[in-house]
Amino acid sequence: MEELFELKDLLLKGDISGAIAIVEDLEEMGKKDIIKTIRSYAVILLLHLIKQQAENRTTRSWDVSIRNSIREIKRENKRRKAGGYYLSTEELLETLEDAYLNALDEASLEVEEGRYLPDELEQLVNKEDILNRALTLVLPSE
Repeated sequence: MEELFELKDLLLKGDISGAIAIVEDLEEMGKKDIIKTIRSYAVILLLHLIKQQAENRTTRSWDVSIRNSIREIKRENKRRKAGGYYLSTEELLETLEDAYLNALDEASLEVEEGRYLPDELEQLVNKEDILNRALTLVLPSE
């Protein structure tokens, strides 16, 4: 909120470059929040994709979690008023990669009732395939 008061003050003073710097800071803060939310849903998405691959099966519960995560990621990434998307394909992939280790840790507690440590589970799954599948699922439908 402090930034908005400062922005108003800079605009009233005619300091356009200062105002632009504040706007850029606000944009960055907003994007960080969006990335954080997308990352949280990405962990859930990846967790279930890892479980599917490791156990070579799925459940209705996993499928629902996957669908819900995809919907939420797409919803968070879509710009409502301006149109377009907040994160590019590369940024989405980077966010998925950042979420992968957390998802692997969580999956290690659930796959075959916690039989594997994260390192062991990582050897059973194909990270690249899981990330590519996740990215395909969350990319905007054109």
